[in-house]
Amino acid sequence: MDKNKAYFQLAWGIALVLMGITFSLHIPELVPKIKTFENFASVIGFIYFCLYLLACLLIFGGARKIFEQARKLRG
Repeated sequence: MDKNKAYFQLAWGIALVLMGITFSLHIPELVPKIKTFENFASVIGFIYFCLYLLACLLIFGGARKIFEQARKLRG
């Protein structure tokens, strides 16, 4: 793999982790706005689950990409 591509993938992994962390910190501000819609008020627990799942997937996916690219750059 080209080193420039590996560095780009490493930066992309870091961006994913940062986006996941930022998104997880933004969820408590976002949910009260969602609660104002009548249709979503009854399923707010499911919405919390989905939003935090998305944040975790961003963090773990980015971390996996970081470790994978760092291992390729070392070897």
